[in-house]
Amino acid sequence: MICALTIAGSDSGGGAGIQADLKTFAAHGVHGLSAIAALTAQNTRGVTAVHVPPVEFLRAQIDACFDDFRIGAVKIGMLATRAVIEAVADALEAHAPPAIVLDPVMVATSGNRLLADDALDALRHRLLPLATLVTPNIPEAETLLGASIADSDAANRATRQLRELGARAVLLKGGHLDDGGDVLDRYDDGALAIVFSHPRIPLQAHGTGCTLAAAIAANLCLGIPLPDACRHASDHVAAALRDGYRPGRGALRVLGHWPGKKNKKADE
Repeated sequence: MICALTIAGSDSGGGAGIQADLKTFAAHGVHGLSAIAALTAQNTRGVTAVHVPPVEFLRAQIDACFDDFRIGAVKIGMLATRAVIEAVADALEAHAPPAIVLDPVMVATSGNRLLADDALDALRHRLLPLATLVTPNIPEAETLLGASIADSDAANRATRQLRELGARAVLLKGGHLDDGGDVLDRYDDGALAIVFSHPRIPLQAHGTGCTLAAAIAANLCLGIPLPDACRHASDHVAAALRDGYRPGRGALRVLGHWPGKKNKKADE
């Protein structure tokens, strides 16, 4: 069996991070592995604390997974510090997985910053060149590029500029951009440019970026080509949003990873 590995942060509220990734892998019929790069105390109201384990322990988790399992794709999420990013980059260079999907998590949906200021340069120069695909939202892309993305033309330019930073392909998520009503996710690998369009759903959701990147990684493990893996993942997130629910007292909704099995009580 080919497995998917997530290297990311743990969300104690179960809506994002490692927890969302493992649910997504399972929903795609892929065995999920995890290396926890950070632990967060959070719920649907916000993040109250972050603990970063020693990088030696993170490396031990990654090595243990590669030593025993056939890993078809690695999904990278929250990496809080420069030291963590360097450790992950070293491990990926050593193990050379077939595919790396980088979700450059910087700020939680609640607004809490999750990336240390001195880690951005390491993210640009160590991880982007290793990525098969990078999946930033608009604010993350603006931070990586140091430039505003205010309209469709700027978004189209940004996909090329992100590839010039080293990523082999880019899926620029459009949820933060007013693009004419629908949400447009822009895929660009240098040879092929595609736009995936879905109707905008007017709600505040939690874990969409994690789920998208994890779904792409799962699809790659299933042997689906990268452009189709992105299209299927974009469709999966749209469906999971429609089937989302509110398990906590906050306004954030989490995704329904198994359509048709929504917990009706969670919305009462």
